[in-house]
Amino acid sequence: MENGFRLLTRLGEARIEETVELIRPRLTDHHGLHKGQAELDFAIQFFDEDIPLYVDPFLLWSSPSQQDQALHTAITNSFNHLNFLSKKGKPDQAIEVLINLSECSEVGLGVSKTRKGVKIGKKQALEILNLFSDIPEYSQFGFTHFEIIQLYIKGISKDRISDFSCNYIKSFLIDYTTEQCEITGTPMEGVILDSVYNYQKNKLDINQKAYLPVNPVSNEPIIFTPKRWLRFNPWINYEDYFQSHCPRDEVFNPNEPIERVKVLNFNRGNYGVVEDYLEYKIKSSTDCKNDPLFSQIPILSAKRKLAEILRLDSGKEDGADMKYEDLSADLMASLFYPHLDFAQTQSRTESGRHIRDLIFYNNRDIDFLDEIFTDYDNRQLVVEMKNVNKIERDHINQLNRYLQGGIGRFGIFLTRNPLPKAMFQNTIDLWSSQRKCIIAITDEDLKLMVDVYESKQRAPIEVLKKKYIEFRRRCPS
Repeated sequence: MENGFRLLTRLGEARIEETVELIRPRLTDHHGLHKGQAELDFAIQFFDEDIPLYVDPFLLWSSPSQQDQALHTAITNSFNHLNFLSKKGKPDQAIEVLINLSECSEVGLGVSKTRKGVKIGKKQALEILNLFSDIPEYSQFGFTHFEIIQLYIKGISKDRISDFSCNYIKSFLIDYTTEQCEITGTPMEGVILDSVYNYQKNKLDINQKAYLPVNPVSNEPIIFTPKRWLRFNPWINYEDYFQSHCPRDEVFNPNEPIERVKVLNFNRGNYGVVEDYLEYKIKSSTDCKNDPLFSQIPILSAKRKLAEILRLDSGKEDGADMKYEDLSADLMASLFYPHLDFAQTQSRTESGRHIRDLIFYNNRDIDFLDEIFTDYDNRQLVVEMKNVNKIERDHINQLNRYLQGGIGRFGIFLTRNPLPKAMFQNTIDLWSSQRKCIIAITDEDLKLMVDVYESKQRAPIEVLKKKYIEFRRRCPS
């Protein structure tokens, strides 16, 4: 880094080095922070891929927070300043700003598997800038919601809108990230950011110093975004416009192929149609809510999935094993939330057998989960799904070998029936010799967990705790 600017912050300790092989690692897991997503104000980032959500500037506009509203004003005014630059004979400067603000990899939002996106080109930036000259209303009054450019320009969609928004208010997001790091105890380092938009000067400040958390995989800085700003699709978006407001009979001839470019060209010549759509979205703004990073399934859905599981025969006939795994994944993710954040469904192969696991992040927010971490080194928990009539020695050996690695020494079978007496004794022997713990959750346990989920009097994860306590009572002291 320039001038050696990679000093550690006053938090006073170096970044915790990863010592275990985590699956789909997150920032909090890497630093040993015992916070689940539900407890934090910001979206927890992954190191190796984006979060499939986007900052929606409309949520800032509709927010009751005066601060959020002011940020939306800053975004809008900054975007409209491009029109000023163009009128002052500085279109090249405006194009350069657009290009540089079109990608914001630090926030980790989108669908990239590498956390690296591509900036727009000069041609696309010029098309955006030309909206000010092509449509008189924007030239005279500017945009009130700049995300409407999705309805005019090919290749501009939710990811670009999000990146533009984040870059325009990056200075605020840096301060927000620093504040959240201090609240949570997340280590930060001195970094150099390529550019930060200066709202007072309406220009990019190059090579800006900041203290931010760092991605240990890429050494790139990380910037947090508030959960309350995130949606899967912006409130204003092309797909919604096309389905509900586009006058297709005026755009396409009978039997003509429906092409997006033709809709965009029509919109540029029919400002009033787009303005009507915008007015409709503003009037219905009370329905605009942020999308949570994870939503539990309703109680009725949980009961239906349980009933489907119980009706399945054990084994693989008619794809029963795959149906069992799919139903169980949806159900378990909700039953364990928020104490265990769902990471992913993972497939692995061992000795020619296909094995499907559920992986959870251990948030350590209750005594039982903290004990699992302390005694068995589980930053994550693995649930191996087995739609079999009975667990056999090979199954236990497979899970046992998997627990040799960085996943931790506590593993769970999700299966139909209790372990046979000999297999249960096998798990006792594993604990005695290797201090490994393997618990089985059965159909009857699932019934109890769903009953608890419905009653809301206790947490379903307490059923797992109960099973663990019963197991430990059978272990030699």
